[in-house]
Amino acid sequence: MKDSRVRRLSRWHRRIYWLTQGRIGRRLVDNDMLILTTTGRRSGLPHEVPLLYLRDGESLVVIASYGGRPNYPDWYLNLVARPEARVQIAGRRQMVTARIATSNEREAWWPRIVEAYEGYRQYQSRTDRIIPVVFLDPR
Repeated sequence: MKDSRVRRLSRWHRRIYWLTQGRIGRRLVDNDMLILTTTGRRSGLPHEVPLLYLRDGESLVVIASYGGRPNYPDWYLNLVARPEARVQIAGRRQMVTARIATSNEREAWWPRIVEAYEGYRQYQSRTDRIIPVVFLDPR
């Protein structure tokens, strides 16, 4: 899928999610979705993206796959530069701090991630980069 199409679909998903407070757009590919708001590393402006997430206790787990493209998604690079962010799950917003999984954590989590959405296995096979796993810890 072309990047411009991905951006349009993401924009549509965010709007529907916001307007319905997550009643529509809360689930995709049999998984829960959140809206992540990061601060742009160059612009300093808010950057919002819908993402599939898993839970690890109080923390949320998101995957920087970008569909297996060779480059990292902007939201991931924004979190590397500024780990403070906000998530919205349904109508609830929460401040979080991002932490990139260590190689051991990623290895432990990867089977759970692929079990949640098989597409991640294909995404990893499309790229030479190791797809990062990111923990979003509540602040």
